[in-house]
Amino acid sequence: MFNFIHNTDLPSFVTLFNEINADIGNSQIWLVLISACLMLAVHAIVVLGIAGAFHWIDGVMSRHRIFGASFLSYFIAIFLVIAIHFTEIIVWAYICVGMKVFPTNPQTFFFAGEMYTTVGYGNYKLTEQWRILPIIISFTGIFAVSMSGAALYTMMGSLINKGNSQGEKIGS
Repeated sequence: MFNFIHNTDLPSFVTLFNEINADIGNSQIWLVLISACLMLAVHAIVVLGIAGAFHWIDGVMSRHRIFGASFLSYFIAIFLVIAIHFTEIIVWAYICVGMKVFPTNPQTFFFAGEMYTTVGYGNYKLTEQWRILPIIISFTGIFAVSMSGAALYTMMGSLINKGNSQGEKIGS
């Protein structure tokens, strides 16, 4: 393995970065990268807010012994998480429309949705300056879905643990 690395003519990171940047030849890509980072930060804040609201509502309902309503609040949280993902796809579509990546708005929306969800079903022809765009959009989708999944998993875990602890109290 080390012989392979030692024998190849690997470029330095700076050289590789400069070659990729020159190949793209698109200064707007930095705006796209900053937008992606901001979008992930906003997504994290919104998902934390949804999870925090769920746990607060769940605590209030538990104190008032309204036990079935916790599952309703969980499904509302799922709906809100789906809504934030759909909103992010729309934001990506607007970014791509603003930068005139595709000639039509519907094509741009479907591209953004397919890249965000990493479905990759469509056959999109991008110019060389936008070849990195699917990578950026798909990374934001992957990380956003991971954050949402972790939050929903934690919420479901609290519901399951609460159900188990209540069952033990009833049975004893």
